Amino acid sequence: MIERYALSPLRELWTEEAQYQRWLTVELAAISAREELGEAPRGTAEAIRSRVVLSVEAILEREKVSDHDVVAFIETVTDGLPPELARWFHTGLTSSDIVDTALALALAQSMRHIIAEADNFVEALRTLAFSHRTTITMGRTHGIHAEPTSFGAKMLGHLAEAERSATRLHGALMEVSHGKMSGSVGNYANLSPQVEERALTSIGLMASKCSTQVVPRDHHATMLNVLAMHGACIERFAVEVRHLQRTEVAEAQEAFRKGQKGSSSMPHKKNPILCERLCGMARLLRSHASAGMENIALWHERDISHSSIERIILPDATMTAFYMGKKAAELAAGLIVRQERMLENVGLTRNVIFSQRLMIALIEKGMERLKAYEFVQAEALAAWNGGEDFRVRICKLDAVTSRLSEGEIADVFDPSYYLRNIDALYARF
Repeated sequence: MIERYALSPLRELWTEEAQYQRWLTVELAAISAREELGEAPRGTAEAIRSRVVLSVEAILEREKVSDHDVVAFIETVTDGLPPELARWFHTGLTSSDIVDTALALALAQSMRHIIAEADNFVEALRTLAFSHRTTITMGRTHGIHAEPTSFGAKMLGHLAEAERSATRLHGALMEVSHGKMSGSVGNYANLSPQVEERALTSIGLMASKCSTQVVPRDHHATMLNVLAMHGACIERFAVEVRHLQRTEVAEAQEAFRKGQKGSSSMPHKKNPILCERLCGMARLLRSHASAGMENIALWHERDISHSSIERIILPDATMTAFYMGKKAAELAAGLIVRQERMLENVGLTRNVIFSQRLMIALIEKGMERLKAYEFVQAEALAAWNGGEDFRVRICKLDAVTSRLSEGEIADVFDPSYYLRNIDALYARF
């Protein structure tokens, strides 16, 4: 992840130093488990912990020779240990026991941070939705004015989706909280399942139900797909704001802080730059999900075709999702909502948006449905094309006035009608 979008605490979580610390945590958890089972002398793990000083530089220097990062790590750690301690370090384990279990620790911690920001996004959307419960705005389909609705109801749709996404994120956290210490081909030849269970439990992980040399990659693919869906959830909200911020619409806008600039050449510009950034990052998450799916089918008990790409996509995907969640929450919390402009836009179509209400009213007064549809459509299009107010036009027509009273016509053109069931919708929340 480039520095521009790498935010704390995930930035620090994915450093090489943090990685080696996790490897050490996993190695010591295995030794501690063996102590509990009477396989290793009591105090071995703590004695090793107290002597080890991890040096990223030293490990990288070793790797130049071994061309194997785990071997370089083991050699660097054990160099400073007496033989009676060094003999227990990494004994019975294979590289993936350490790497995959430590990776699970990193992914699980990343997911907890991502979930926290997703919860903030949910709450920001909830505030928007409940603050604008009865704020009249245009509902649009195909980008075209359809019928009035509530801006709060719009936000409820995003809130419901964000809640579903948060639920999926919790599931993804469980998926990636699986480690393994089952040995070179997953058959526990040199360490027992009891060691694995005790070691993983001590560091907050579960054992993969049946691992090979690695934790099966469908666990990671699930997380990546959930992150991609979370990104799409945020993207849909960002696309909504981008449309509403257009000059011709101008119903909502990203917060624009003092000193912010929208253009290097046009001082008047206020662009939806955060929304556009979030939309671009959502595309990136989808590409990572695709790569994660490709990593599932490894040869036999394991190959390393997944390894190189995971070193890129797993830190990148989690940091991207964290960034998106944090910024989406800020976007929603700071959103500028222009209610007056919404009402102006309701009137833009000169009342043709009430065509369905008029059609239904005429049907209820005895006009055949097809005839009512064709009649109202013809008059609505004539009013629109002729620049005439639809309500004024139909009030001149005997087909309407002979069936509907002035009060009934007024009811047809009352935008509050479209909120008559809003309380039932909110009751679900």
